[in-house]
Amino acid sequence: MNNDIINALEVLRKGGLILYPTDTIWGIGCDATNSEAVKRIYELKKRADNKSMLVLIDNENRLSQYIREVPEITWELLDAADSPLTIIYSGAKNLAQNLVGEDGSIGIRIAKDEFCQQLISRFRKPIVSTSANISGTNSPATFSEISEEIKNGVDYIVKWKQDDCSKKAPSSIIKLDNKGRIEIIRK
Repeated sequence: MNNDIINALEVLRKGGLILYPTDTIWGIGCDATNSEAVKRIYELKKRADNKSMLVLIDNENRLSQYIREVPEITWELLDAADSPLTIIYSGAKNLAQNLVGEDGSIGIRIAKDEFCQQLISRFRKPIVSTSANISGTNSPATFSEISEEIKNGVDYIVKWKQDDCSKKAPSSIIKLDNKGRIEIIRK
């Protein structure tokens, strides 16, 4: 795992794309503060750039670095979550502008996976996490389901957990407004 982290860090620091396992499904990632790297992911996925992608951070203490005002209910939601939870917040800041939704929002998940936590902690920046598929096709549940087009479009493929055949699902997604109102986007 350590060699994968070292190699992935080198690629991320150069603005490259990685294919990596997360606490949910395999993802395509890049430096969430680098608009050129984010643009490459949109191009690889053939995804409209008005559809924002989510970012992973390594711990809840970093939320205030990327959100103007973290709603108080956030802490209760994070404590209560028994599976990976992405929360869409208003008032994104310090992220690549082409990553942020048209309404100024951003989806953030706190990674619980050991690999992701170490990678993000050592990178000291959030990492984009978007499903490893072409837009409009099914999200791959295992590494073996990822298309060659995606594999060939990234700069580094993490070896860690490639042999893991357990089927993973995307995270739940909720949207919070500044008043703490919750909208369920995906269960």
